[in-house]
Amino acid sequence: MASKKGLGLSDTLTVNYLTRAIINSYDRQGMPKEEATHIARHVLNFFGYSDRIIDNVLEPEDRDTFYMLEDAGLLTTEREETTLYDGREWRIHYWLLRKDKIRQIVKQSEEAEASRSDVANIYEEIPADFWDMRKER
Repeated sequence: MASKKGLGLSDTLTVNYLTRAIINSYDRQGMPKEEATHIARHVLNFFGYSDRIIDNVLEPEDRDTFYMLEDAGLLTTEREETTLYDGREWRIHYWLLRKDKIRQIVKQSEEAEASRSDVANIYEEIPADFWDMRKER
């Protein structure tokens, strides 16, 4: 679960947290929240409470979405090789959630939002009569 300190590597990834990461990933700027939420739900339905899934469960359209999220740094792949009883090599491909990168993207977006808020609030710190003093000069 997302907390004020962020998502821990062992914490459950929520739809809202992944949505924020998708919206704020470097190549997804401007994505509508509804679309990002749809993608987050869709992806998390595959993962459930796991951080890794086997590639074989994906349809081509799903795989396209996963590749998009891989390009954004939110997912990555790995493969395992094993030897079958008849001596042939068998490769198993997996998709992994990059919780570290997801946490980093959300944290950066929160910091940028706080910074924008600080800049917007700078005028609140100026005394009301400041502008009157400037006119008198």
